[in-house]
Amino acid sequence: MSEERLSDVLARRVVVVDGGLSTALTAAGHDLSDSLWSARLLLTDPAAITAAHLAYYRAGAEVAITSGYQATFEGFARRGLTAAETAGLLRDSVALARRAASEVDGPRWVAASVGPYGAMLADGSEYRGRYGLGRGALESFHRPRIEVLAEAGADVLAVETIPDVEEAEAVLRVVAGSGVPLWLSYSARGTRTCAGQPLAEAFEAVRGVAEVVAVGVNCCDPADVDGAVATAREVTGKPVVVYPNSGESWDATTRSWTGAPAFDLARVAGWVAGGARLVGGCCQVGPGTIRDLAAVLRG
Repeated sequence: MSEERLSDVLARRVVVVDGGLSTALTAAGHDLSDSLWSARLLLTDPAAITAAHLAYYRAGAEVAITSGYQATFEGFARRGLTAAETAGLLRDSVALARRAASEVDGPRWVAASVGPYGAMLADGSEYRGRYGLGRGALESFHRPRIEVLAEAGADVLAVETIPDVEEAEAVLRVVAGSGVPLWLSYSARGTRTCAGQPLAEAFEAVRGVAEVVAVGVNCCDPADVDGAVATAREVTGKPVVVYPNSGESWDATTRSWTGAPAFDLARVAGWVAGGARLVGGCCQVGPGTIRDLAAVLRG
């Protein structure tokens, strides 16, 4: 764990976030077609997860997001694991990133991934939202995992790819008053969340929640980041977190990426000028791009 709190660093400078964990794992030859996605490797090949984190740290990332995005009590229960075993794997997800951080010099932080309810469904619902659940049910889903991760030694919770204001509010109710720092990032299209709410309304959800150290978007098209940064900063006044996809599109039928990458490093200066303080990449953004991004941000 870095000796300095991430929130204090964000008040002074931009911090580089890693890229897509699944991207690095796939490039290393791992099959992630399982419904547990990268979380399956917590069971079968944890060393591969550490190696992927280390690749990003060595590329210049200062924050690694853990492999817990699809690690849930419900998902692992379907594989026959007990609640105690799942809690152990969630703690492992943090420990693996921490192990990688110990292999490099300089300040490094670990962000414990808190994926949306839709990630557990493994059907793309994190890009639709509107699950048909009430806020109470969403709180009940998120609370056990967040409680374990809050005690696991991560520097911050990465509440990420949230498609829906209602789910964001449920997570914030779980964390509010706990003192556990988090960032909240929505999946978005244009000026709206993936569930269709205006981003201005979505960012309002963090008001009054002291635990939120940054707010923004991830797993979106790079072209959508500029407007999101401006809106997040205007609505909340908080540091902004952004880590978009490469710009390619996922074809669920062929299970392949299509189109050309559009992660243009020339855009980054505008993001930073608008208030972005945590900048990285998501799907299809690998260690090479993060190395280039780090070089740009550090001049």
